Amino acid sequence: MKKRSLLILLSALAVIALVLILLLPGGEKAPVSARNAENFGTLLGDLVNAYENPAEGDRQTIETDLKRIRSVSRRDYQLAKSVADHWENVFLDEDYPLYLYQGDPLAPELAEAGIPDSSDHAIVVLGYELEDGQMQPELVGRCETAAAAARAYPRTIVICTGGATGDNNPEHNTEAGLIKDYLVEKGGIEASRIYTDEDAMTTAENAVNTFRIMQENGVHSMTIVTSVYHMRWGQALYHLLAELYSREQDYDIRSIANYCYDVEPSVEMYRAGDRIAAFQMAGILELPNDVIRSLPSFFPTEGPETPDSPDAAPTPDGQ
Repeated sequence: MKKRSLLILLSALAVIALVLILLLPGGEKAPVSARNAENFGTLLGDLVNAYENPAEGDRQTIETDLKRIRSVSRRDYQLAKSVADHWENVFLDEDYPLYLYQGDPLAPELAEAGIPDSSDHAIVVLGYELEDGQMQPELVGRCETAAAAARAYPRTIVICTGGATGDNNPEHNTEAGLIKDYLVEKGGIEASRIYTDEDAMTTAENAVNTFRIMQENGVHSMTIVTSVYHMRWGQALYHLLAELYSREQDYDIRSIANYCYDVEPSVEMYRAGDRIAAFQMAGILELPNDVIRSLPSFFPTEGPETPDSPDAAPTPDGQ
C-alpha cells in the first residue's frame, strides 16, 4: 500500500510540475534553486511543527530556516519569507477569521470582509469527490455556500473547479460541471458568470488551473469557498501560486476573503490538512522527491485502510 501510495503521489507531483512548466514563463527553471531545496523542505516541516506543537514550534527555528535560505539566495528568501508569513497568518494566528455560512441567501457573514462587487473579483469554489458520478452532501453544502456569496456580490465571476472523480462514474461527470449546474438551476446564478476547470484532481491543480482562468479574465482578487477544515490548506496553496505568478509573470492576484461550509471531515486523513498542504506546496515548488518524502506524513497511523493518497478518492476535489 505504501509503495503504491508513493507512486501515485509522485505521479501527481509530476503533473503539477508539467502544468507549471506550461503556465509559468521560465518554467524550465524550478521555483527554488537546487541548493535551497533541502532548506525549503526543512522550513515546510518546521511550519507544520509550529502549527501542531505550539509549545515546541519555536518561531526562532523558522527564523533560522529563513536565514539559511537567504544565505544561499535572496530571491529564494523572498519566496520563503512570504510563505512563512502567510502560514503564520493562516495557521498560527488564533484570530485568523474564518467566515462560516449560516444559511442566509445573501451571505451577511461576508459584510466586513471587504469583497469588491466587481468582475475583477472571483469566487472560487473548490470541489469534493463525487460518488457514483453525483455530488455528495458536502459538495452540495459548498454549492449553497458559494451561491450565497455569488448572490451577495452579483458582479463577480464564479470559478468552479474539480475533475471527473470517484469510482463508478461512467459518464465522467465532473465536480466543476455539477457545481455549475447546481448554481444555475438551484442557486439562481447566471451561467454567463460561471467558469469551470474540469481537469483538476487535486487542490494544487485547482490553484494552477483557476489562476490561469483568473488571468485570462483580468481578475486580481478572489474569495475561496470550501469546507472549513480545508480552508487553511487551500489558502496556503493559492497564496504560493499568487507569489509565483507575481514574480514570474508580474501578475498579482490576492485572496481577500474566505467563505466556509461548516462540516467535519469525513476522512480522518483530512484532519492533517497542514501536512497535506506542506506536501502539495513542495510539489508546486518542484522540490526533489527525497526532500518531499522527508516531510511529516499525513497518513493515519491507526484505524481503517486509508485512500492511496491525498489525491485519491475520496477527496475534496482530490485534496
